[in-house]
Amino acid sequence: MATPRKVIITCAVTGAIHTPSMSEYLPVTPDEIAEAAIAAAEAGAAVLHLHARDPLDGRPTQDPEVFKQFLPQIYDATDAVINITTGGAPQMTVEERMRPAATFKPEVASLNMGTINFGLFPMLNRYENDIKHDWERTHLSNKAIIFRNTFEDIEALLRMGNENGTRFEFECYDIGHLYNLKHFVDMGLAKGPLFIQSVFGIFGGIGSHPEDLMHMRRTADRLFGDNYHWSILGTGAHQIKLAAMGAAMGANVRVGLEDSLWIGPGQLAKSSAEQVLKVREVLEGLSLEIATPDEAREILQLKGKSKINLASLTKKAA
Repeated sequence: MATPRKVIITCAVTGAIHTPSMSEYLPVTPDEIAEAAIAAAEAGAAVLHLHARDPLDGRPTQDPEVFKQFLPQIYDATDAVINITTGGAPQMTVEERMRPAATFKPEVASLNMGTINFGLFPMLNRYENDIKHDWERTHLSNKAIIFRNTFEDIEALLRMGNENGTRFEFECYDIGHLYNLKHFVDMGLAKGPLFIQSVFGIFGGIGSHPEDLMHMRRTADRLFGDNYHWSILGTGAHQIKLAAMGAAMGANVRVGLEDSLWIGPGQLAKSSAEQVLKVREVLEGLSLEIATPDEAREILQLKGKSKINLASLTKKAA
C-alpha cells in the first residue's frame, strides 16, 4: 500500500496587508499574536508564519525587540516550525526586513522572489468609514506602492539564510518569480528541496483563476522537476477554494488572517485557527493526512527546533 501523502498547513496569523480597522479579530499585541499562533498550531498548523506589529497602533514592524515579546511563548508552547517574515511591509528597506530572521535564525523564513506593484487601494472603499489610525488610510490608499525585491535584495537574504541554516518559503506572486528562483538555483544559492509558496490574488501579481493556478504548477514542474514542494496561498475569498484545488493537485496549503479575514461569504473569521480547522476539513474530505511539525521538518529538510537562536527565544535563557 502506498504511503499517504502528508499535507503541510502553514498558518500566517497576522501580517502587513490588513490593518486593525478591517477586523476586530486581527491580532495586534504580542500577547494576541502568541495566543493566535498557539491556537493555530493546536488546530493543526505545522508551520507558523510570523509578522509583528506595533502594539500601540497595529503598524507592521520588523523590530526584533517586538518579536521577542511573542516568540518565546510560541516556542515554549508548541512544536510548530517557526517561520519569520523577511517581507515585512513594502515600505521597508531590505535591511529592515531581514533583521528578525538574522537575529533569531529560524528554521524557515519567507522570501519574496520579485518586485511587483502592490495594489491595496481597492480595499479602501470597503473600510473607508472604519479607519482608526492615520497610517492605515495612507497604507491602503497608496497607488504608488512598489514591493521591491531586486536580484541584489534576494541574494542578500539568501546568503543570510544560508549562513544561519535557515531554509526559505519562496513566495512567488507571479510566473516571473519562478524564473528568478531558477536563476538562484542555478547559482547554487537556493537549494532543494525548495518550498514554493504560490501567491494568488494580490493586485499586481498573478490572478486567482484556476488557469493561473495550473500555469504556476506547470511552470514550476518544468523548471524544478521533483526538487520542490508546492504550497498554495489564495488571498481573500479565494483562500479555501484555491487551497482545495491545489491540495487535490498535490500541494500543501497556507491559511491565516494575513491572507484573508474571512471564513465564509460576508463572515469574518474569528481567528486564524478557525481557518486552519476549515482547511483541515477540506483536506480530510480529500482523504489527505495532515503533517505534524516533525513530519514537516523531515519533508522540508529543516535544521530542527533546537538549532534556532535559543538564547533569543527561550524564557529560560532570557
